[in-house]
Amino acid sequence: MTRFVSAFTALIVGVLIMTEQALALEPENTLYLDLKDGRVVIELREDLAPKHVMRIKQLTREGFYDGLTFHRVIPGFMAQGGDPDGNGTGGSGVSLPAEFSNQPFERGIVGMARSRDINSADSQFFIMFAPASHLNGQYTVWGQVVKGMEFVDNIKVIEGGYGGEPDAIVRMQVAADAKD
Repeated sequence: MTRFVSAFTALIVGVLIMTEQALALEPENTLYLDLKDGRVVIELREDLAPKHVMRIKQLTREGFYDGLTFHRVIPGFMAQGGDPDGNGTGGSGVSLPAEFSNQPFERGIVGMARSRDINSADSQFFIMFAPASHLNGQYTVWGQVVKGMEFVDNIKVIEGGYGGEPDAIVRMQVAADAKD
């Protein structure tokens, strides 16, 4: 029994150490997305979409996303924001080439919105509430929520322009530049 307890304790300690290491993200490839209810930490997936990650960091550093709304929020699917016009038609004016990967769209994945043109992604992005296999290989994955998904879950539902005043991004920062 003592051997079992020792082995079990060693296993638990090992898991805790690995979890702590996994949470020690590289600041240059980590975003802080501050929402009304708290901070969401997003690991940037430069390995999957280097051009998208570079552009997201550039826009973030310019303060582009601060104050923009989540104009499309569909329960059980996703929350979409990043449109300076607030209606799904705007962007920063720079289209990005598609960077599709094998990463499935599952809860917490952050992807880039686009029009029918696969190379039309700009500034709009979405965070998945649940898996959506029909998006796999059709949209660019550039990040993954690693902490604060409960705050994403609290984003006010806005679908088709109905639902009142949409929730906004309080502030978005690259962790390497974060003041707090």
